[in-house]
Amino acid sequence: MALPYDPQQIESRWQEFWARERFAAVDTAGAKDLYMLMMFPYPSGDLHVGHGRNYILGDCLFRMFLMQGRQVLNPMGWDAFGLPAENAAIKRNIHPREWTLANIARMKDQFRRWGILYDWDKEIASCEPEYYRWNQWLFNRMLEKGLAYRGKSPVNWCPSCKTVLANEQVVAGACERCGSIVEQRDLEQWFLRITEYADRLLEGLDRLTDWPEKVKVMQRNWIGRSEGAEFEMRVAGRDDLAFQVYTTRPDTSFGMTFAVLAPEHPLVGAITTPDHSAEVGTFVERVRRTTEIERLSTEGVVEKRGVFTGSYAVNPFTGTPVPIYLADYVLMSYGTGAIMAVPGQDQRDWEFAKAYGLRIVRTVQPPDGWVGEAYVDDGPAINSQWLDGLYKTEAIERATRWLEENGIGRRRVHYRLRDWLISRQRYWGTPIPVVYCERDGIVPVPEDQLPVVLPTDIQFGGSEGNPLERSASFTAATCPKCGKAARRETDTMDTFMDSSWYYARFINPHVRDAMIDRGRVARWMPVDLYIGGVEHAILHLMYARFLYKVLHDFGMVPGEEPFTVLFNQGMITAKSSVSGKLEKMSKSKGNVVAPDALIARYGADTERVYTLFMGPPEKEVEWTDEGVMGAHRFLQRVWGLQDIVAESAGRVGEPAATEQVLVAMHHTVKRVRDDLARYHPNTATAAMMELINTMAQHQSSASGSALREAYETLLRLLHPIAPHITEEIWRILGHDGSLLRAGWPSFDAELLAKQQVTLAVQVNGKLRATVDVEPGLDARAAESVARAAVAKWLDGKTVVKVIHVPDRMISFVVRG
Repeated sequence: MALPYDPQQIESRWQEFWARERFAAVDTAGAKDLYMLMMFPYPSGDLHVGHGRNYILGDCLFRMFLMQGRQVLNPMGWDAFGLPAENAAIKRNIHPREWTLANIARMKDQFRRWGILYDWDKEIASCEPEYYRWNQWLFNRMLEKGLAYRGKSPVNWCPSCKTVLANEQVVAGACERCGSIVEQRDLEQWFLRITEYADRLLEGLDRLTDWPEKVKVMQRNWIGRSEGAEFEMRVAGRDDLAFQVYTTRPDTSFGMTFAVLAPEHPLVGAITTPDHSAEVGTFVERVRRTTEIERLSTEGVVEKRGVFTGSYAVNPFTGTPVPIYLADYVLMSYGTGAIMAVPGQDQRDWEFAKAYGLRIVRTVQPPDGWVGEAYVDDGPAINSQWLDGLYKTEAIERATRWLEENGIGRRRVHYRLRDWLISRQRYWGTPIPVVYCERDGIVPVPEDQLPVVLPTDIQFGGSEGNPLERSASFTAATCPKCGKAARRETDTMDTFMDSSWYYARFINPHVRDAMIDRGRVARWMPVDLYIGGVEHAILHLMYARFLYKVLHDFGMVPGEEPFTVLFNQGMITAKSSVSGKLEKMSKSKGNVVAPDALIARYGADTERVYTLFMGPPEKEVEWTDEGVMGAHRFLQRVWGLQDIVAESAGRVGEPAATEQVLVAMHHTVKRVRDDLARYHPNTATAAMMELINTMAQHQSSASGSALREAYETLLRLLHPIAPHITEEIWRILGHDGSLLRAGWPSFDAELLAKQQVTLAVQVNGKLRATVDVEPGLDARAAESVARAAVAKWLDGKTVVKVIHVPDRMISFVVRG
């Protein structure tokens, strides 16, 4: 009889074995086979089980690829710069470098304890000078090409952290890190011209056929390309004053009953009449203390959002004056900083007009029975003189042509996307490599003087803002052009700069005289499989795509897209001790499950099995103690099969029972192959559970050779999911070496073809596909196969019901 299953006794031994044998090491000097990558993690310290989902899934796929004989590049490194590290270091009274490196060591140990394999020979950390010197080199190349520039811009400023925040770092008007109320300031900042690449970024999305559609939709919306018209509106009674407005619906201009300027618009002072000056001044000052996110929000608006300037503008379509207002929802950085307001056809304009008692004129006929407010859909034009009766497309064209013919306006394409602000007024980041000279102005640091090294011996208080500004040894520089005294730039780069090209450095991180090894990159890029959270859909993925295109234009990388297949894992949630609701794991929510105690009690394989079995990995799932115990019981069954196999050794067995075990084995091999190919280890694990049930059912009647073959096949299939226990049993059964070199099982297609039935797959009652499956497939497995077959009809829809008729049909009822 086998000894009891004791994961603590076996797991560390196998972890040491895998590290010693260097299974993950790949020489990229050779031809490319497969490049897979987990998103560059931030070394925050202790990982919890929610973090594990990403890395455990990646390791499962990596092990499967190795067993299939693939040469897989699977590196790991650290997105080690950034404000969180600095804030944490301030709180703990240690240097951010010390805190960061300690976290890296801790996380590497946690990866090891999970049994995760990476090619550590290629490890990089963005806080090391040998890495960030190439951030600086790239910045200077972009500056040379006009893709980097310095300009004044209103920014979100945290008075406590004393740094600029991106809009996404502002939550409910407060800094996401420290909670301080965020202010608006005008600062000289460094930008990268991502807007120059807007069309290429947009067009490239159409070629990313293996990206989730929701990610592509988010990027399209962020780029925000729109076609419309820009035209001039003159201020009534002032021949010297006019402003430009942009609209995608010039056909509705006959319904313009007021115009709105951004409070920052340069004409505000000139058009504000004396009797409205005090009110306008108060309003403008209040808006300056409001973040852009708050200004654009349509929820919870309780304060006054606009103010009348006292002036009027002439509607060029009607020749009539309309009042000019200021409103906080109009931004100078979007479009022209001024809009025409048509409340009959725009809901926000409708609400503003109602709040301020302004006229509402409909210019599009709503359908009969319409009881809503603003009507935003298509219909015949009304109250629009020479456009009456025309529908949207033709009416827009006629209105635009009229503007052009009369010299009032022109066709324009606008983008929501704005240039990438990379300046950060903090210490822990890549120094921006320029100096300021009284004679020569802005001068880049020459390549032979890079990197501009971030000093480690600086006095670091943190709460006083960027300590680089107070370091005379750092700021004092010599102008590379004239040799006179100059002042070094003290802003550091946004950390998205670090994570937007690291994937190319991984291919050969040891090259010292170049940003990337162009020869190897030409063979190994793009990344074939990129795994990470959907929260990175816009910023990280957009910036990575942008910089890859820049590198392509510099002749440094092949193609225009860095990632071929993108997989986004879903969140793991748990009940919050604060709210009592299911929420994303967070220390502040009191719902973090630490892996250390779990591994100490049940073993890493239990956590791996549960993590991969708990549901489709792209879906949000709840972590439960019952699920953990269920995974542990499953592994105990796997361990206990040793006794069944040993007891059956040499038995001839009954033909029917033997055949059932072997057929189940071949079915399982096929199902696991198919399920892992679509990144569904949950249903692959379910298939293996069914095989165990079949083996147990026939443990006394099937032949010993069939039971052993099925058991050894099970171990090979299960190894990517539960590597420690399977390696141990493999050795107990008398095999030398590792399962990683034992090969991936194959199945007998002819045998399975004789066993299959055809399932009809319906969506909302319509037959969309048929799939051949083994008889008796359970509802869960049948749904998984059917979803893959009709994925394009389910994409973007909500499945409200699934009907399964065994061996005949599976039907999806969807909405949306």
